[in-house]
Amino acid sequence: MNVGDVGRVVGEHRRTAVTLLVGVAVVLIAAVWILWWPNSFSDPDERVIYVARGATFKTAVDSLELGGIIKSRWTFRMAAKIIGGATSIKYGKYVFRSGLSNVQILSGLTTGAARKRVTVSIPEGWRIDPVTRRFGRVLGIDSVLLRKLCYDTTFIRGLGVEERNLEGYLLPDTYQFHWNTTEHEVLTRVVGSFRRFYDDSLRVRQREMKMSMRQVLTLASIVEGETRVESERRTIAGVYHNRLKKRMRLGADPTIQYMIADGPRRILYSDLRTPSPYNTYLYYGLPPGPINNPGRSSILATLYPEEHSYIFFVADGTGGHKFSKNYADHLRAVREFRKARRASEERSRASGGSSR
Repeated sequence: MNVGDVGRVVGEHRRTAVTLLVGVAVVLIAAVWILWWPNSFSDPDERVIYVARGATFKTAVDSLELGGIIKSRWTFRMAAKIIGGATSIKYGKYVFRSGLSNVQILSGLTTGAARKRVTVSIPEGWRIDPVTRRFGRVLGIDSVLLRKLCYDTTFIRGLGVEERNLEGYLLPDTYQFHWNTTEHEVLTRVVGSFRRFYDDSLRVRQREMKMSMRQVLTLASIVEGETRVESERRTIAGVYHNRLKKRMRLGADPTIQYMIADGPRRILYSDLRTPSPYNTYLYYGLPPGPINNPGRSSILATLYPEEHSYIFFVADGTGGHKFSKNYADHLRAVREFRKARRASEERSRASGGSSR
């Protein structure tokens, strides 16, 4: 081989090497672009998407694109093909910040690491219907199915509750769930919170009071319906315990409100004459079950009532109640309340008239 041939061979090798280097560089640049190039956006610098249970990868990509979280649909799908994960996305509410790569976004979707929990607050004294409606609206789940499960005795027994429904067992609290959590899991968690609260020490106290759990929750729901003043709960519970001991009718207005289809509203004398096992003005003892879902304070007040001689109470017009030990004092307190209410209504009418 002469010098010219050697030069040609060397030149060919150099061209091949350069071609390979260029090819490798192109592949690396493409890989960086597809996998690790940042998806930047602003205003705001964090954006939210929702991925429903059973959603396809295409649906998730649609949400990412519409939300402006990814810059290129094609590169994102290519990244998914390269590293996998297109079939393992998790449902929930996702929050992505600006500057994440396709790899980071895919990891957030497939591991669920980018999911944020949704906060749901259930106030004390709410009944099954508003509770299930709030869970349905905030978590994006089926409130009708939730309500149905609250009356499904097979499901209820599976939770360890021997009742016809879950009224009284949906413990008011602030909960956190992943968005689109299943209806079964929501109720399992909520009832589980109740069961952890109502522990062995409270069960011992319940037996000391010679009450069943249903009776405790029923009376606690009445206490819950009577007042929002924390300092009054044990006093009101004591009134009802005194009435039960004296075999008096409870005469509890919240049980009448429970009967009223168009309530809550002002109770009429005709309501007090309506036959119903929940009419504590007509019938002795506790009603058949809870009339709402009482909070921890009302349950504890029922189990540890204040000891006193009060057997009557009436609203005092300021948000609290006036308590009485005999009927004459009670009638006097009722007259004072009605007088204060009339004065308040007259002031309200006068104020409304002057503003027109």
